[in-house]
Amino acid sequence: MSLPPEKASELKQLIHQQLSKMDVHGRIREILAETIREELAPDQQHLSTEDLIKALRRRGIIDDVMKELNFVTDSVEQELPSSPKQPICFDRQSTLKKTNIDPTRRYLYLQVLGGKAFLEHLQEPEPLPGQVCSTFTLCLHYRNQRFRSKPVPCACEPDFHDGFLLEVHRESLGDGTRMADSTTMLSISDPIHMVLIKTDIFGETTLVASYFLEWRSVLGSENGVTSLTVELMGVGTESKVSVGILNIKLEMYPPLNQTLSQEVVNTQDENGINRPVCSYVKPLRAGRLLDTPRQAARFVNVLGYERAPVIGGGGKQEQWCTLLAFLCRNKGDCEDHANLLCSLLLGYGLEAFVCVGTKAKGVPHAWVMTCGTDGAITFWESLTGHRYIHKPTNPDEPPVAEQPKPLYPYRTIGCVFNHQMFLGNCQPSDAVETCVFDLNDESKWKPMSEEAIKSVCAPGATTSLPPFPPLCASTIDASVTSNEIEMQLRLLVSEHRKDLGLTTVWEDQLSYLLSPALASYEFERTTSISAGNEEFQDAIRRAVPDGHTFKGFPIHFVYRNARRAFATCLRSPFCEEIICCRGDQVRLAVRVRVFTYPESACAVWIMFACECAS
Repeated sequence: MSLPPEKASELKQLIHQQLSKMDVHGRIREILAETIREELAPDQQHLSTEDLIKALRRRGIIDDVMKELNFVTDSVEQELPSSPKQPICFDRQSTLKKTNIDPTRRYLYLQVLGGKAFLEHLQEPEPLPGQVCSTFTLCLHYRNQRFRSKPVPCACEPDFHDGFLLEVHRESLGDGTRMADSTTMLSISDPIHMVLIKTDIFGETTLVASYFLEWRSVLGSENGVTSLTVELMGVGTESKVSVGILNIKLEMYPPLNQTLSQEVVNTQDENGINRPVCSYVKPLRAGRLLDTPRQAARFVNVLGYERAPVIGGGGKQEQWCTLLAFLCRNKGDCEDHANLLCSLLLGYGLEAFVCVGTKAKGVPHAWVMTCGTDGAITFWESLTGHRYIHKPTNPDEPPVAEQPKPLYPYRTIGCVFNHQMFLGNCQPSDAVETCVFDLNDESKWKPMSEEAIKSVCAPGATTSLPPFPPLCASTIDASVTSNEIEMQLRLLVSEHRKDLGLTTVWEDQLSYLLSPALASYEFERTTSISAGNEEFQDAIRRAVPDGHTFKGFPIHFVYRNARRAFATCLRSPFCEEIICCRGDQVRLAVRVRVFTYPESACAVWIMFACECAS
């Protein structure tokens, strides 16, 4: 097909404009210089055109130009291109995207092609454009790689359409740079952990399902492509109830040269439900996201607390979450908090254990213990971040002897464990205050065989959990979020006072002066050191006029829902007195300070204050 001269000239002009816009000529010059420097032999005088084209194609310049000129068909049905440089990934709008990958590595491309039979949402009306609605989010973890789908409205057939590129490689020394073949991948027993989270219109999260996908069936599929129907089951007491179905497509990339027989693949299948407690704890390094063990304790503390739900009432449901499920929904039971804190403390090189026992009134509880090299025993309460030094009382001492009164809330202890040890308490009394924590004394602590623990917790064992996911940095802008919550609280206070027939005057300078106090409170929570309070008190004395009274009320939350926080504040008589203050020259102040932690966890400090004529 030939073009008329005027059309050809117009097309050339459009292409020239696009190339200039992309600065293709400058990029070609850079690549040419780089190629000459890196690849030209000393005895070679020039590069051929073919060499230059190869260099441009290898660095993706040609692909970028073709994409900008819209020569790529916009269809999700298109197969992977023959070039190993650019796999296809599509989003909910079915728009092709390009992702640069290493052509020397092996990848598994997992596509979620929709859901069905989520019968709980059968009558869910289709949301109107811009309408806030409950959403599903699918979270994935595979071999230190984490992914999160775009939120989709909850529906009987949720519109999941996402693609995830998972790198498959050996982690042993010397194997990391080689492309994994079929036999090597068959020995990689780590499943793909999929967690489904529901977020309601108020931002509250619920764990809907947790599923371990055995992906190695694709190794025996023709062309390295297979489609699966995954039935998600509920959690806890509903673990036998179907939640819904996901349609999934798996594809190896680059394609496999050799596929394995289905018999070989099927013998590798594994499935375990009941897992030993030691498998829930492993040394976990937070990278640069957390600096100290105490900061790690604060991070675990600000993750929300929620007891495992029990249908029909009754006692506590014994349900321990995997780390991915706990992190993705940002809340869990005391065991989830204790397991995470113990893992982080082990990562910091401490000798840490999870303790299982009871609190007052026989309430089951779990907390963390560290053993110092000098024999000092420290208890860490993962739900509050508090630390307690354990000083055992001697039950054989005469009653007149003064015994130290324990400050911790723990009453009995049955066992302690970490990733290597499980020790049962065999002392005459299981009371924590009289317990001696000499873990090497088998007359006091009965150890489980280390070989037995390794046999059920070693990587690849049928009852072991997959490797822990890495922690993710916060995606929350602390300043923006602080300002948003503060503005919402001002509006709520003004509306509340208006309903009482009161006017509201805000004192911006006084609000600003509350900031150091909030920063000091958080600093004390993360370091156990109190600092900065003197300057705050001095500034307030200077700011409040003679003959006026100042009242302030600080409070702390681990969620960002302003209306919920305001309702809680009003339940405090002292805070309610400030917010509803009456009198002459009443001026109100409020300050919000959000402190962010990994996994988008937040500590939210709020202080309400007022000044009025005495």
